[in-house]
Amino acid sequence: MRRPKGIKTRKAVSKRFKVTATGKVMRPRAGKRHLLSTKNAKRRRNLGTAKQVDATDTYRILQNLPFSH
Repeated sequence: MRRPKGIKTRKAVSKRFKVTATGKVMRPRAGKRHLLSTKNAKRRRNLGTAKQVDATDTYRILQNLPFSH
């Protein structure tokens, strides 16, 4: 099926989510912006890693990223 001509990427979504080579949608974890002194090192380290988006949200995110898959 051909895509419509004027299709655009939703830029807010492209800044928040990344699609891996295998098609998984990854997101950053919340909670690493401020108040880091109260969080222990293990928790801060884990907040730096990406997490896979829930399967129920993947379809909607990919609809807003037409050129990533």
